[in-house]
Amino acid sequence: MKRFLYTFLTLFLGFLFLLPFKSFAIENPVSIPNNKIGVHILFPSELNDAANLINSSGGDWGYVTIPIQAGDKDIEKWQKFMDDAKRLHIIPIIRLATEGDYFNTTAWRKPTDEDVLDFANFLNSLSWPVKNRYIVVFNEVNRSDEWGGDLDPGEYANLLSYAVTTFKSVNNDFFIISGGLDNAAPNFAGKYMDEYDYMVAMNQAVPGIFSLVDGLGSHSYPNPGFSQMPYILTSQSIDSFNFERDLAYRLSNKNLPIFITETGWSEDVLSQDQIADYFKYAFSYVWSDNDVVAVTTFLLQGGQQSPFTKFSLTNADGSGNAIFKALQEISKIKGKPTINPGVTVAMEATPTNLPAKIFTATAQPKTSPVPDTSTIEKFFKWLFMLSN
Repeated sequence: MKRFLYTFLTLFLGFLFLLPFKSFAIENPVSIPNNKIGVHILFPSELNDAANLINSSGGDWGYVTIPIQAGDKDIEKWQKFMDDAKRLHIIPIIRLATEGDYFNTTAWRKPTDEDVLDFANFLNSLSWPVKNRYIVVFNEVNRSDEWGGDLDPGEYANLLSYAVTTFKSVNNDFFIISGGLDNAAPNFAGKYMDEYDYMVAMNQAVPGIFSLVDGLGSHSYPNPGFSQMPYILTSQSIDSFNFERDLAYRLSNKNLPIFITETGWSEDVLSQDQIADYFKYAFSYVWSDNDVVAVTTFLLQGGQQSPFTKFSLTNADGSGNAIFKALQEISKIKGKPTINPGVTVAMEATPTNLPAKIFTATAQPKTSPVPDTSTIEKFFKWLFMLSN
């Protein structure tokens, strides 16, 4: 009997390591107290003003979206940004970008595999303020001027799949979000593509692509003309995230948390008081959806005489305008993300052995193996009963 038990135990333990494992890397942001009100900034120097906006009126640990360009891998600059974010209780959402002038560009360079590899290594060298390391994989790629003058949903889907595999390979805490799409783009050959057609084409190129990402990026602008009333709920309005989520679910059978990383009304069309009222309504009745993790209003500081001035939440002297003050006054909650215990400034990025490029919908991110202990416990209870 003992020989039988010994043989059986040996075979069982060998089989155990062939079983699928569970991963508990990223945490689900919709399952914990979460302050979804955030703001989009362009430069790390804006963090203090951002904190005064998003952590006001009872709020804590709000969100900031900020782009990082491929040529801007200054480790001291970005580690200071992470340290400041932790001190100010801000959760960063980092949007990958190539090269171009924020305020005046005709086309952003199309990203490559090497860009993704470099970003993964560099961003993994930083000490982040909270457990989840939110990454948005590029921007409005259904516009040719955001994709090197080209339109190629299959190419983007492949790069997005590769980004998931690459970032997860260096650190399971990376939380990968698809790039927000232009919700007003028409189908115009060589220039623009309707975002829903673009999502379908992505899935045709890489079946199940939306099952691989952790979150769905959205640019739920009030279109047409950045001026639609907030209670008009269409596929091009501030409710476009809802249509995007439903389509992503039909394509992947996965209900994705939503990150509205850009939205806002135009002061070229509406007064600041009107916009302030619209924001209050949107946060109360539209973006209150439980799946919406963050709404980072575009833009904290739009600059003077730039295409973004009409979206700015600040005056020429840097003070908050009426829209800023209205967002400040919105009642918020105290977010409770898992906070990283310490911050150590890394002086240089350490290269990591990363996977070869694999364009397959079945490619799954690496996970930290944690066996299902309940099954093991039941087995050993049964085994000891036999031995007695």
